[in-house]
Amino acid sequence: MTFKIEQIHHVAYRCNDAKETVEWYTKNLNMDFILAFAENQVPSTKEPDPYMHIFLDAGNDNVLAFFELPTQPKMGRDENTPTWVQHIALRVQDRDTLLAAKKQLEENDVDVLGITNHGVFHSIYFFDPNGHRIELTYDDITAKAKIAQITEEIKYEMLDEWTKAKRAPKHTAFLHAEEFEAKKDN
Repeated sequence: MTFKIEQIHHVAYRCNDAKETVEWYTKNLNMDFILAFAENQVPSTKEPDPYMHIFLDAGNDNVLAFFELPTQPKMGRDENTPTWVQHIALRVQDRDTLLAAKKQLEENDVDVLGITNHGVFHSIYFFDPNGHRIELTYDDITAKAKIAQITEEIKYEMLDEWTKAKRAPKHTAFLHAEEFEAKKDN
């Protein structure tokens, strides 16, 4: 029997403070706090390690979870990975929703970067109180022609070319071409 993944059940990250994290996500991203449980022993490994595990509704049966681990060393990040790489991307309905989210975040004193035009989607970026980079994004339905250019053959060609050269192939240079041209003109 073979299997296929149906969807992500939940994604879990570490947090500094469970209560602060719940309050931040409910206040800033309007996410519902849906579940919490705490134990003094890890169920899978049986290690003694007290934790609080919280779950937030990210819409459409998607769940974002966090662990507070008070007996572990202070939380850090991979210093060899730039801060822009590792992030949590959450989709919103459209540009108006993204603009409303940006306004709400800025009114709550959250520093927001963007709107960044990625050609096929548009995004804003900011950090949660735990240092996790968050992206809010919406798909640009007018960019369907651009998406159509990325065919099954091209994605594998691109992967093979990247594997050989470790430099960006030109296949999808059109995605940000207009944005880079506009910056050169300014």
